[in-house]
Amino acid sequence: MGLYKFKLPDIGEGIAEAEIVAWHVKVGDTIGEDQQIADMMTDKATVEMESPVAGKVVELAGEVGDQVSIGAVLAVIETEGADRTEETAADSTEEQPLADGAVEATPEQAREIPVAATASEPEAAKPAPTPRVEPEVAEKEPAAHAQVLASPAVRARARDLGIDLGQVRTAGDRIRHSDLDAYLLYNGGSVSGRGATPRADETIKVVGLRRKIAENMQEAKRRIPHFTLVEEFDVTDLEDTRAMMNRDRGQNPKLTLLPFLITAMGKALPNWPMLNATYDDDAGVITRHGSLNLGMATQTPNGLMVAVIRDAQNKSVWDLAREISRLADAARTGKATREELSGSSITLSSLGPMGGITSTPVINRPEVAIIAVNKVEEKVVVLDGEIEVRKRMNLSLSCDHRVVDGWDAASFMQDLKTYIENPIRLLSA
Repeated sequence: MGLYKFKLPDIGEGIAEAEIVAWHVKVGDTIGEDQQIADMMTDKATVEMESPVAGKVVELAGEVGDQVSIGAVLAVIETEGADRTEETAADSTEEQPLADGAVEATPEQAREIPVAATASEPEAAKPAPTPRVEPEVAEKEPAAHAQVLASPAVRARARDLGIDLGQVRTAGDRIRHSDLDAYLLYNGGSVSGRGATPRADETIKVVGLRRKIAENMQEAKRRIPHFTLVEEFDVTDLEDTRAMMNRDRGQNPKLTLLPFLITAMGKALPNWPMLNATYDDDAGVITRHGSLNLGMATQTPNGLMVAVIRDAQNKSVWDLAREISRLADAARTGKATREELSGSSITLSSLGPMGGITSTPVINRPEVAIIAVNKVEEKVVVLDGEIEVRKRMNLSLSCDHRVVDGWDAASFMQDLKTYIENPIRLLSA
């Protein structure tokens, strides 16, 4: 018998360490070759680690939430062969032993990672297993109960709620608490055959993407003096134009309001370049960007990510619709590249029909402005002395008051209003 030391391979350019976000084995388990050992997160890419050998797990490097350095031993596996160590590009001349207990990240080891960043395609030197990004997220049909993958906590909660896991759809490789929430929502908030049972308190460790989002939001609120301006827009004519274009779209994608709003931003921002800017407050430098690199806040199964539409001011509404769909799908399935998740100059956030009347979005550092789209509502208004029913929508603009003055923010919103409320002007060259 021998011991195989599997070292964490280089899973992203310039990455020094990765966070353990899930273990799929435990000490004492017998595993097969290519069996998934753990999920590791670096920036925003969750990478699956697979064992290159079969054997028995005898040691694991820490707990969920711990940081593991590239080249450090991730797992020790007892095999049939002689003792050996998985070689990686990050190996030093001296062997790095597995630390006893949890590998705690220190403040010096931690480094700030922007919300919009992601790991590049994972690479590892042979014979390390090729890490792979989480599989494409696609809704799966309910599986037979015996084949359903779910954590013990999810199974316990499902039992308490009287839910048959075999009837729960999932967008991932296993059923999670969010899938149970969706099942309850689509079943009217209750499960047939059983009354609702109070759920026990649960403690959730903040790790992975959720921890990075929390850190970045906290830093944004700590360092940026926000102010938010809300303006109401009449979108009646724009909605009529959108409906007409969708009827005659042919092979083009269906249009939502977002491509029109982005087009309006592309036309209005050149007059107010201080909003299409980034601020390096450590260096004391503001960069006003000539192109609109539009950050699009996208909800994914793991949390909020910001995909970037490059040179949005040069794209038609049809091109923007295609790019919105492509980038949203890439972000949700973990296939977005580092370039597609970084370099935005201003962000647009929309909850679609789930949007509220108004909102106060948090700026995505180092940007200095973000726009949140609120829901469209029919309202009774007075126009030229006549009572009419019109479609109205609020846009919420949050700005960094160190860079953007209130007058400039209000003026920009009025320019937006001119385009959004006049579709012919909006869509003209």
